[in-house]
Amino acid sequence: PIFAAMLRTVLIAAAVASASAFAPMVGFGRTATKARSATVSQLKMQGDFSDAVPFLKRPINLDGEYAGDVGFDPLGFSDVFDLRVLREAELKHGRFAMLAVLGFLVQEKYTLPFFPKLAPVDAHDYFVQQGGGSQIIFWISFVEIFGVVALFETLQGKREPGDFAFDPLGLAKDEATLEKYRVAEIKHSRLAMIAIGGFIHQYWVTKQTVFEQLGNFKSLS
Repeated sequence: PIFAAMLRTVLIAAAVASASAFAPMVGFGRTATKARSATVSQLKMQGDFSDAVPFLKRPINLDGEYAGDVGFDPLGFSDVFDLRVLREAELKHGRFAMLAVLGFLVQEKYTLPFFPKLAPVDAHDYFVQQGGGSQIIFWISFVEIFGVVALFETLQGKREPGDFAFDPLGLAKDEATLEKYRVAEIKHSRLAMIAIGGFIHQYWVTKQTVFEQLGNFKSLS
């Protein structure tokens, strides 16, 4: 089906986006860079091999300044593309993936009264057929307008990739705490991008939802 093919393409793109652990440009985000300087020095002292893949050389542009950077870039994206653009894309896809994982699990257990009870993947197909796809494209395009503006500010050195100064609960009380949350976010983002792909492909293969699979495992053999 067309929608299944589109969904597979999106999942592949998300996986590619998460393939590289990126680093910022020199002089970018001065305060954050100073807070990460100790990590950078420690990484450089460990030699020229990647921490993530010890038998591969660490990409020269991945020097540990970025949260979650462990020198993992086997396809060499960091040698070709602007690292700031790639990190912006990784964070954006990761945040959407985290929301998708949450929505996927909630949909299994609870459905609003005026909607039919369907498995998450089937619900997606149903609402696309009912015209929901155009609404999704419209609102995503609306969000992308702000994303493009933010990206230009990033390239001009006015902001760090993915930083929208959004902290309504005031969790980042100091630079050390902020750095801890940066690492936590990128780790959860990468895991979510893999997880949502696993959820969807699991349903395609087994016709079981996540909780159903956990409670009544169905082998592929």
